[in-house]
Amino acid sequence: MGIYLNPGNDLFRQAVNSQIYIDKSMLIDVTNSLWNTSEKHICISRPRRFGKSMAANMLTAYYSRGCDSRELFGNLKISNSESFEKHLNKYNVIHISIKDFADMADNIDSMLNIINKLLIKELLREYPDIDYLDNSLLTLIISDIFRESGIPFVFIIDEWDCVFRIFKSDNEGQTKYLSFLRNLLKDKPYVALDYATGILPVKKYGEHSALNMYSEYSMANQAMFAEFTGFTPDDVADICKKFDMPLEKMAQWYDGYKVGSYDIYNPQSVVRAAVNRIFDSYWTKTETFEALQMYIKLDMDGLRQSVIKMIAGEHIPVNTGKFQNDMVSLNSADDVLTLLIHLGYLTYDFDTKTAWIPNKEVQQEFINCIEDGGWEEVMNSLRQSDELLSATLSENSEMVAEILEEVHMKNTSVIAYNNEMSLSVTLALAYYSARNSYEIFREMPSGKGFADLTFIPRKGVDSPAMVIELKYNNTASNALRQIKEKHYTDKLAAFSGEILLVGICYDKNKGHSCVIEKTNK
Repeated sequence: MGIYLNPGNDLFRQAVNSQIYIDKSMLIDVTNSLWNTSEKHICISRPRRFGKSMAANMLTAYYSRGCDSRELFGNLKISNSESFEKHLNKYNVIHISIKDFADMADNIDSMLNIINKLLIKELLREYPDIDYLDNSLLTLIISDIFRESGIPFVFIIDEWDCVFRIFKSDNEGQTKYLSFLRNLLKDKPYVALDYATGILPVKKYGEHSALNMYSEYSMANQAMFAEFTGFTPDDVADICKKFDMPLEKMAQWYDGYKVGSYDIYNPQSVVRAAVNRIFDSYWTKTETFEALQMYIKLDMDGLRQSVIKMIAGEHIPVNTGKFQNDMVSLNSADDVLTLLIHLGYLTYDFDTKTAWIPNKEVQQEFINCIEDGGWEEVMNSLRQSDELLSATLSENSEMVAEILEEVHMKNTSVIAYNNEMSLSVTLALAYYSARNSYEIFREMPSGKGFADLTFIPRKGVDSPAMVIELKYNNTASNALRQIKEKHYTDKLAAFSGEILLVGICYDKNKGHSCVIEKTNK
């Protein structure tokens, strides 16, 4: 058993023995189905904290000849699969974390020399008796071993893309690195499976998009790997039951990632919240946090408006197709937003081509980033949200109109003033703090029409529901009348109790008025 060649199952055993372990072993059934096919080159890109390394350690434990993992997998789902016995511990596995090597080196050339030196050393030690054509060239050594032994190789390359984040400006070195991967893996008969993980997808690094052998599965489209991307609602329900944690609050904080047909939670944050018994932001303050802070402040057409809309809870269209899969070639707002999807700050629906902020944890990161410099109008709106909610619940319609008028005026520089859609965004910002107590739905289908905003109390919150209708150049009374005439409250089937009907209007002179009426359901 080596460090990089057939390293064994110790790391995966640690994961299985942890306080919280969620069985994702059926990932192996998927990789087995791609075994030695034209789809055997797999690149899984996910944000940090989404279990990439754990999955890589699991695959190593399963395929590696350096250990016996039958007992380790015996109680996991994969043990019941027809493919389980076929591939268990039968292959030469080379498992490397590129970041480990990058941390040892000052540049990419040095990193590649270290990789070659250490892999060659382990291969020659494991197979000393082979008549090598050239025992100084890694690919020829592996080819000779495969020819003599007949044992295929599995390559598991963790954090493959860290080179492009650590050595951002070394274009020549990046090209050498991509050439190294291409020469090692592409069109090589000794490769039976190639599983790479990273934050960014593979393609589009200039002419070296020649790494086109990879099938890519990113946060924009995880396809067949969607189920294994993070924790599913069933996974989290089991964790909450075991640790006696409220499921609804766990969802509010860490749910919200749309991955194919799956609703996915941030796994690391769920684990920390359950073990610590505290709901908080566990988002690691790494370079990705710095990226968020830097990138959302870039002066790109439409970016600022998109960020404001998402903070307000909107879903916005994003064209992910032009993104060059690096953190430097950002030429449009769509490029920045696509990067944030890959970093996990946004989630993305492949079918609707829209992105949004997934949950409270990430929402807080956006607020932290805009708190200083250039976003004063937005921050003032958020700071006034407690006062606005209190005024609404106390049915102080004059105060509600006064606060909304101030918030609306302050945000006219970024949101068109006489536009009902834009006012809805402004209103959602103004009621930002209500998210702690309410689920907020924009244009929720209600009765014979659509309420502009509907507030439904969260479980355990003793507050009335609220239905808000907006009108431009009309009257607040007419807005209230529309709520009643179109029976907007009829669709609140799961809610029973007090409901505040709130009609809001603003006129050509930018004056605001409000009428609030209480009813029961």
